[in-house]
Amino acid sequence: MDDIDRAILRELQVDGRIPYSDLGPKVGLSPSAARQRLQRLIDTKVVQVVGVTDPMAMGGQTMAMLGLRVDGDPRAVADELSRHDEVVYAVLVSGTFDLFVEVVCRRPYALLDFVNVVVRPIEGVAAVESFPYFGIHTHRFLWDVD
Repeated sequence: MDDIDRAILRELQVDGRIPYSDLGPKVGLSPSAARQRLQRLIDTKVVQVVGVTDPMAMGGQTMAMLGLRVDGDPRAVADELSRHDEVVYAVLVSGTFDLFVEVVCRRPYALLDFVNVVVRPIEGVAAVESFPYFGIHTHRFLWDVD
């Protein structure tokens, strides 16, 4: 990645739908060159252009962070959990927990079922604590790309 790639990423973080006719001049390229650069970033999986939703704002959905303590390699547990559609992301951590898993379920009882029927029986899961969300206070996608 060079300075132009980073400039493209900064612009996309502000407006993921910016037209190439605006993006190109902002980063010092023609619109077609900006399109080619962005396509290369997408093809190499440096960036994804997606529509981000707020599941709680969509009505009736339940979100929670699960803190898991794992006996053994937490990557195996993360791999198993990642196979489930309810899992938004899984993060390997250190400290009290070995793994944090964010989940979205249709209803509160679906969250209870997910924890008891899916998570607890996974080999290596020693303990799980759930932290249901009341609301999403801050949700940003502006990371430093320098």
